[in-house]
Amino acid sequence: MRKRMRTTAVAAVAVALTAALAAPAVAAGPGEDRTGDTGDHKATARAVRAAVEGGVPGVTLRAEDRRGVWTATAGVGNLRTERPRSPHDRYRVGSITKTFVATVLLQLEAEGTLSLDDTVDSWLPGLVTGNGHDGARITLRQLLNHTSGVFDYTADEDFGRTYFLKEGFFEHRYDTLAPEELVRIAMSHKPDFAPGAGWNYSNTNYVLAGLVIEKATGRPYGEEIHRRVITPLHLTGTSVPGTRTGVPGPSSRAYGKLTADGSGPVHDVTRINPSMAFSAGEMISDSKDLGRFYRALLTGRLLPKEQLDEMTDTVAVDDTHGYGLGLMSTELSCGVTVWGHGGGIHGSTSDAVTTRNGRHSLAFNFNGDWTGDPEAVIDAEYCGD
Repeated sequence: MRKRMRTTAVAAVAVALTAALAAPAVAAGPGEDRTGDTGDHKATARAVRAAVEGGVPGVTLRAEDRRGVWTATAGVGNLRTERPRSPHDRYRVGSITKTFVATVLLQLEAEGTLSLDDTVDSWLPGLVTGNGHDGARITLRQLLNHTSGVFDYTADEDFGRTYFLKEGFFEHRYDTLAPEELVRIAMSHKPDFAPGAGWNYSNTNYVLAGLVIEKATGRPYGEEIHRRVITPLHLTGTSVPGTRTGVPGPSSRAYGKLTADGSGPVHDVTRINPSMAFSAGEMISDSKDLGRFYRALLTGRLLPKEQLDEMTDTVAVDDTHGYGLGLMSTELSCGVTVWGHGGGIHGSTSDAVTTRNGRHSLAFNFNGDWTGDPEAVIDAEYCGD
């Protein structure tokens, strides 16, 4: 079975198909290149419609290649008012945050502030310990490529019941959680394996990475992302919200089922305190910014060659996916390989990828977290008609 690279803080919510929602045809954004409506992006348009017909409330998408920019929307951004989604929507990007965090750590390495071969304990003494965890044996590189063996705090059953399922979510959606609390949850479990002995996606790795940035710089990790990435690239729709519970406009509502099997009624889960994700998945962005970020990253505008080579040195996850340092590679059905990351958080499923040369980028969002096949959309864009 092909591993679903849905690196998300809501992994406890299983994907399940629901009754199809009526949806308008995919529409190109005003003022954008419309050739994709009937030509180069036909397969992508069909995949976007299929996602909505399969139960996703709405989709917003932006692709950019040598022919220009193409945007598409389908479905609705608000189930109550039936307001459509916008090509300019901002949305929670979940684990796409990890690429931003890895980029900052690699910049710090390039500057000589730290080494990826440093141990976690050398920066966060005594934090990673208990039940077999030992921060003195785990390197920063192993955090970034998920070979540390550190338990994923989002896999803790109590955490899942409290923050992902209906009964707990409505009571605790506005809780503020310190990152050290998230690490302590992970430390209450045994490691998945000895450091370097395997691969397993763990959100705890990137909570720790964010804390290392803060220790190394003396500033909040979000400030470093703003200073080093958001501001230089003029990412006007991108933010690190901290404890702010809303999504800045323009934006759509976000929807979830809040059940373990994806059944039951749909709930509006737009407002949450994203501190439950911290540097593993709290950021907000839009499709234009995500495309610009990954193009800049893969073409060397953010990292020297040595660090970019480190970032793209992947660990094999399965036959078609590899994981580098906060960056995933995916070999598509036609043999094309794209680089980027997927992410999800309550009510939001997002993906952003680009070719290695940065010439063909794609970013999109589903405003639902229980259904839809993002990889079908990616494959359609790069391998379609």
